[in-house]
Amino acid sequence: MTPIRVLMADDHAVMRAGLRALLSAERDIEVVGESEDGLDCMKKVKVLEPDVVLMDINMPHCNGLEALREIQAWAEGTRVLVLTMHDDAGYLREVLASGGSGYILKQAAADELLSAIRTVHEGGVFLHPHHARVLVEERSTNHQDAAGPIDGKQLKYGSLSDREAEVFRLVALGHRNSDIAELMFLSVKTVETYKSRLMKKLDIDTRAALVRLALELDLLT
Repeated sequence: MTPIRVLMADDHAVMRAGLRALLSAERDIEVVGESEDGLDCMKKVKVLEPDVVLMDINMPHCNGLEALREIQAWAEGTRVLVLTMHDDAGYLREVLASGGSGYILKQAAADELLSAIRTVHEGGVFLHPHHARVLVEERSTNHQDAAGPIDGKQLKYGSLSDREAEVFRLVALGHRNSDIAELMFLSVKTVETYKSRLMKKLDIDTRAALVRLALELDLLT
């Protein structure tokens, strides 16, 4: 088994030490480096080419959001999972809009963090159901007239088959391809085919865009 190569970025040395101890105990995860600020993180991503960057938002020199945007612009094979103390819908929206693959709180349980790392490594988006509800409720509050005419996004969604629509919803909820295959009694390859097909129909090419669209269509309630 090839381990998941993780780069940690957090300005608190004690936090990094705790994370290293947790992650190093897993057979399928390897910590390949640490950074204490956003600029150093970007430099190490270029050199180490990690599979997953586990990154805080509040860091000196260059914060996590700025580093995330830069990394997503040129590190195609690297997924960024934001680990933060901020239970804030604004930050969550910005992370997803910037191409982040997940958002998890520092007070989360250890097994939840490990699951999040594995999920984003497999190409999924990790979004805790609580955060999905927060975003949907926020959208409902700000869009009381959401029952208006059908727009282009709704029309594109309506072009999906039942199977494609279900894969779309499960991907947006953060399920891995293997989980979706098990839930839908399909092979992983078939799930990947549905996923590729639905993204083409919806004219989206990133996981972050898929999650944003699912939120806009109120599919995560």
